[in-house]
Amino acid sequence: MNAPSHPTHSEQGRFIMANGIRTHVHDVGEGAPVLLIHGSGPGVSAWANWRLVVPALAQQARVIAPDMVGFGQTERLDLSRPGVRYDMATWVAQALGVLDTLGLAQADVVGNSFGGALALALATRHPERVRRLVLMGSVGVPFTLTPGLDQVWGYQPSLTRMRALLDVFAYDRGLVNDELARLRYEASIQPGYQESFAAMFPAPRQRWVDAMCSPEAAIRSLPHQTLIVHGREDAVIPLANACTLVQWIARAQLHVFGQCGHWTQIEHAARFAQLVGQFLAEADAREPLPLG
Repeated sequence: MNAPSHPTHSEQGRFIMANGIRTHVHDVGEGAPVLLIHGSGPGVSAWANWRLVVPALAQQARVIAPDMVGFGQTERLDLSRPGVRYDMATWVAQALGVLDTLGLAQADVVGNSFGGALALALATRHPERVRRLVLMGSVGVPFTLTPGLDQVWGYQPSLTRMRALLDVFAYDRGLVNDELARLRYEASIQPGYQESFAAMFPAPRQRWVDAMCSPEAAIRSLPHQTLIVHGREDAVIPLANACTLVQWIARAQLHVFGQCGHWTQIEHAARFAQLVGQFLAEADAREPLPLG
């Protein structure tokens, strides 16, 4: 395995080529590799999503957190080219490209919301590349589009709308201050950011929920140890998704955080990192999945 180049924690990572996409990635710590896949909110990046979790997990593992194509500092797709689009096949191929470029045959995968759907797609399509799964506030199974998710994907840039959107994400409104709203708003209006975001999930948006679903039979066939995490008061992705996943995945366990919205990794950062770290560490004493 290649050693990470930047062992310190900062908003600026490094760039690698992943399936032909110039990808911004944080690569810190040492040990078993853990791939963190962020959500799909406006102005999101791997750092915005995982900044409170990376330092804790990097004490025991090699943490790899890429900006998926269309988000953060990773390049945008040229949608004028035939057949080029933002879809699950594109994101799965990029995620595989990250692992391939870093010389990693297998990794634990932690997915948040949209990232959960991507983690599920990666595990069902390429099960040998995933050791353990963590799905947090996950998309990837059928559900009716919530008003909260419709608001997230339908975001049009303004400071007022960003502040209102952050109120949807968090149960604890104390986390939603003017500074955070300003930072996320400014991130959402960087050149090219809103254009790519608007191209991903145009109305009607139920079709994008459906497009992110992995087949039920494929999910039921997953052999991976899986930790499912959800906020009880999540107004973006329904808690019922977590209940579906724990019923469908044979080797799954479910942890529900009370007084928690869609931001489990932020609202309960220390407890989330401890929970995930312990779950992944337990795998070290067990035989990994065979690489077939």
